[in-house]
Amino acid sequence: MIPADEALQRLQQGNETFRSGKGFHLETEALLKLNSQKDQKPFAIILGCSDSRVPAEIVFGQGIGDLFVIRVAGNIVAPSQIASIEFAAENFGTRLVVVLGHSRCGAVLATLEQLDKPVENRSPHLYSIVDRIRPAVENLLHSGIDADLMTRAVRSNIEASVNNLQLGSDILKDLVSEKGLMIVGAEYCLDTGLVDFFK
Repeated sequence: MIPADEALQRLQQGNETFRSGKGFHLETEALLKLNSQKDQKPFAIILGCSDSRVPAEIVFGQGIGDLFVIRVAGNIVAPSQIASIEFAAENFGTRLVVVLGHSRCGAVLATLEQLDKPVENRSPHLYSIVDRIRPAVENLLHSGIDADLMTRAVRSNIEASVNNLQLGSDILKDLVSEKGLMIVGAEYCLDTGLVDFFK
């Protein structure tokens, strides 16, 4: 089992490798080798946005089997995400959870737009995402939507997801207090490739 601090350092180093251009692409041979093993042993759990520009394994410079990745628009926390994280933390002994948001998040923007000027013909399923992001961003909406508001809203949404994980599960609370589980937020910058960890 890798302690949370060591797992976080590994992700930070992997991101540096990725940003330097010396990263690697996942290979079929590595996948086949990993699939022949009985168990998986991811050292970190990533709850990330489903944005196609933010593949966690590549962004963190990690290989197949290193990360347990859950992706959902807006990196929101709902029962299925909590259950997935509980499962990985309990069954694999993984001690680091990272909520990975990113700059210019479309789900956060859709929420801000809905709060500013409701759009009637949106998918009712989109509202299930918007309604989870809304509490994190609605107090930020005092003027029109601009870059600064988006930056604050993305960060606020990440922090809210971290908070929801820390408070929304007795299993995760126990793992934090008794087993060294760490839950942190991070923001990936689409322009620079940098992951900024909130600690």
